[in-house]
Amino acid sequence: MTKQLQGDPAPQNEREHQRVGLMIAKQVMQVLGEPCDLRRVQVQHLWANHYRVNVCVGADMASAKVAHSYFLSVDDDGAITSSTPTIGRHY
Repeated sequence: MTKQLQGDPAPQNEREHQRVGLMIAKQVMQVLGEPCDLRRVQVQHLWANHYRVNVCVGADMASAKVAHSYFLSVDDDGAITSSTPTIGRHY
């Protein structure tokens, strides 16, 4: 049997990071506002309760750029506890 069939926790942890990532993206966009040329919000889990969020904008994916980038700490429920730089209303 493979590890995954034996109950490897990695897939569950990945699903949890995805769930928290969606919550984080929603919180960031609620504070930031939505730019008219939003392409995507990238949320990358770094370690423990720390994430990097990049807000990409542009006319199309070929010309997209990172307009805002944040290093976040979150609590166990996924609520943002700190942000560097501070997230502010831009749109």
